[in-house]
Amino acid sequence: MQIDREKSEFLDDTIEQWQREGLIDYGLANQLKKSYEAKNFDWLRLAQYAFWVALACGFIALGALLIDNSILTELKKLYDTPDIVISIISAAVAAWLYILGFRRKKKLAHLRFSNEAIVLAAILFTANAIAYFGKSLGSSSTNFSMLILISVFVYGVLGFFFNSRLIWIFALLSFGAWFGTETGYLSRWNFYFLGMNYPLRFVFFGAILTASSFLMKMFVKSRPHFQVTYIAGMVYLFVSLWLLSVFGNFASLEEWYKIRQIHLFYWAVISAVVCLASTWYGLKKNDEIAREFGITFLFLNLYTRYFEYFWDSWHKALFFAVLAASFWLIGRKAEKIWNGEFLKAGDR
Repeated sequence: MQIDREKSEFLDDTIEQWQREGLIDYGLANQLKKSYEAKNFDWLRLAQYAFWVALACGFIALGALLIDNSILTELKKLYDTPDIVISIISAAVAAWLYILGFRRKKKLAHLRFSNEAIVLAAILFTANAIAYFGKSLGSSSTNFSMLILISVFVYGVLGFFFNSRLIWIFALLSFGAWFGTETGYLSRWNFYFLGMNYPLRFVFFGAILTASSFLMKMFVKSRPHFQVTYIAGMVYLFVSLWLLSVFGNFASLEEWYKIRQIHLFYWAVISAVVCLASTWYGLKKNDEIAREFGITFLFLNLYTRYFEYFWDSWHKALFFAVLAASFWLIGRKAEKIWNGEFLKAGDR
């Protein structure tokens, strides 16, 4: 069995631990080790990165083409295509790519990354179709959030129909973009909406999305998208809480510059309490997502406060010495936890 080098080393350590504990003898341990070998090169990962780079280069090439006025002028001379025609063509190409991608998933399931690349291209053509559809309606309409809402429904329906996590991710991203633009439009593009700046708005948005994911878990048809929705909701929630702990509920950088960070301490406390609650819930319910988000953003909040409160007041040598010592202690504690879980026999 060909496996990654990291997994091979993990299995080696595990088998040796079992042998030291007397769970298996030397013969069985040797037999287990011979049943797998580490790959010399991870071709699957190379394929994944190659497809990502290819798509990124394609988007960069398209963007470079679109911002080059001379090329655009020449293209307009050749053929001035109406926006609605471009929208229809993009939608047709997207539909063809969706069908092709999901047919390949059934017949050529082992070509995972190339199949996902085709679906991703279909998603982008869908976005292009919606954008040009809105453009064809005229530039007088300022409420372009409706176009984003259309993309939410389109991606959502396609994500459910094809049972695709990738498309569902784009539906959630579009949903967040719609929420931001819609609240901005309703407030006439003022900094505040119902007294909330953008980070505070997205705290509530993330909390509602996270709660909605647990409702999705209750139904069989929506259950496959529970984890993606749960993670997306937590990302919106915790990133927004962290931004809120840094910038507070201020509308502009000019207002924020006038106050000291200590005056935003209560936002930092709220963020830390949510992180601790998430960590406690994750440990109690054995929820890895809640636990990891809680621990990660708790450390991020602590180090953010450290930089805010001591960067200007401490000598840089002392500042980085304390920072180095803290990371060393974290690394030592993590190493002990790892050894306690996986290498107990080796410590005795």
